[in-house]
Amino acid sequence: MYTSEEIARLKELDRALIWHPFTQMKEYVAEDAPIIAAGEGCYLIDIYGRRYLDGVSSLWVTVHGHRVAAIDLAIQEQLGRIAHSTLLGLGNIPSILLAEKLVSLAPLGLKKVFYSDNGSTGVEIALKIAFQYWRNTGQPQKKRFLSFYNAYHGDTLGAVGAGGIELFHHIYGPLVVSSLKVPSAYCYRCPYGDAGTEDCRRDCFGAVARTIEAHAPELAAVIIEPLIQGAAGMLTWPPGYLRHLREICDAYDVLLIADEVATGFGRTGKLFACEHEGVSPDLMVVAKGITGGYLPLSATLTTERIYEAFYADYAELKTFFHGHTYTGNPLACAAALANLRLFKEVKLIEKLQPKIARLQELLVGFWDLPHVGDIRQAGFMVGVELVKDKETKEPFPLARRTGRRVILKAREKGVIIRPLGDVVVLMPPLAISEEELSHLCEVVAVSIREAAG
Repeated sequence: MYTSEEIARLKELDRALIWHPFTQMKEYVAEDAPIIAAGEGCYLIDIYGRRYLDGVSSLWVTVHGHRVAAIDLAIQEQLGRIAHSTLLGLGNIPSILLAEKLVSLAPLGLKKVFYSDNGSTGVEIALKIAFQYWRNTGQPQKKRFLSFYNAYHGDTLGAVGAGGIELFHHIYGPLVVSSLKVPSAYCYRCPYGDAGTEDCRRDCFGAVARTIEAHAPELAAVIIEPLIQGAAGMLTWPPGYLRHLREICDAYDVLLIADEVATGFGRTGKLFACEHEGVSPDLMVVAKGITGGYLPLSATLTTERIYEAFYADYAELKTFFHGHTYTGNPLACAAALANLRLFKEVKLIEKLQPKIARLQELLVGFWDLPHVGDIRQAGFMVGVELVKDKETKEPFPLARRTGRRVILKAREKGVIIRPLGDVVVLMPPLAISEEELSHLCEVVAVSIREAAG
């Protein structure tokens, strides 16, 4: 595929020039990390021609696999028309058609679409719309946000302010407007002392209700990752929590923002995670899987009620003064339309159900591994938490980098995964076959056994 000289040059330039995200570069330059040159189906192919099963969907975005003919063709056809034109004061055909499709698929009541190009900026848009909504409607005192410990909503400053992962966010404290926070439902390490008990008191339900009640006059919105907190280590919410939160927000006139960046487009077994409890948020952010893993795109959907608060004569200064250069990019929207057509044509959500059940069966064997403390699953989103001692739940020392050791072992065996600390994450493409799924779990189980000791 490439000559030895070309390979050596690429590796040297990668280490010399590129600062990789969420990566300690001192570690990176010391390892022989794959440089990906191609993809095929659910596999990545490096510059040596080695094939790796893509166990995390190229960071949670790949849906139908790599090099999907229908999406390739849609982008090529759009290139024959135009690659980009601004949405600032103009329209373009793919963005219009995609908005129609998104509204038809979204939870009831979401009728307006504001585009961006990644999850973080999509969240920023939702936060700013919620903030300005209350100002536009004569309640400027409602300007604070409520979020959850262990939350992750992106890396731009507004999203960081709503985040709650100390490892990622604490250093930026002086730069951000921090949200009010309540504990999330980390059932394995329950902050209320109910961990592992069958007679859970559901104190997390009461805590969020009391907090909203106490701060309702100043609260603009609550933001949540529905069903599961992804970047925190795949922490699943108790059944009924999202519905409970919707009811509390309604009772105290607080907006509800659903961050479906990671959970949207089939990851949890339904098109959107909100569907599991029949919840319609006031704002919903989608990204990642929206283009099937092809091009950067996000959308923030909202209701007529919120939109109408901005619909006024210009002199009233109620305009939403926000936008991005590549908002509603025609190529990305064309890819998204093709992606969503495939959902229907191949009956993806329907075909996903037996694979979700098979994945659950495969994970049962992980409980026998001596250092697996907890396994959390929501559809095709899985977190396997590794601990030094299963009885006491004592974690491994941070410096040991156990999660990283696991992914390096898996890489040697032809599987690409990525940990969240010492939580090993599995999030394969939705199109993965049951045979590939079995292989993925087999390799990860062996790698955990070898790396955890």
